[in-house]
Amino acid sequence: MARCSPCVMISDEEPGYDLDLFCVPNHYTEDLEKVFILHGLILDRTEKLARDMMEDMGGDHIVALCVLKAGYAFFTDLLDYIKVLNRNSDRFIPMTVDFIRLDFLRATVMTSQQVPSQSLVEIISQL
Repeated sequence: MARCSPCVMISDEEPGYDLDLFCVPNHYTEDLEKVFILHGLILDRTEKLARDMMEDMGGDHIVALCVLKAGYAFFTDLLDYIKVLNRNSDRFIPMTVDFIRLDFLRATVMTSQQVPSQSLVEIISQL
């Protein structure tokens, strides 16, 4: 059974970090005031998620489904951590990777007559 990992809490009163402490692309400077979540923190939490997943799977096959395009960067980071853990583990956990575009899924859901009685997982498995 999957366990709930403690989360990182960022309060509403968090002062954030000044932009001049970071390399911020010019096209973002007008829209940003502060940095609240550091890239390294995101990567570390992604690695922790990969470790938790490997423990929870217990040797079962992993089926990884990426929702394109927004999830691709996170998905590849997560898979990279899983691959490293898999290589350095005593046991190998097989993994299947697949991708789905949200536009395609939305069109499929909207045109299906059976959608109300089906779960999203069932719809995806039929694609």
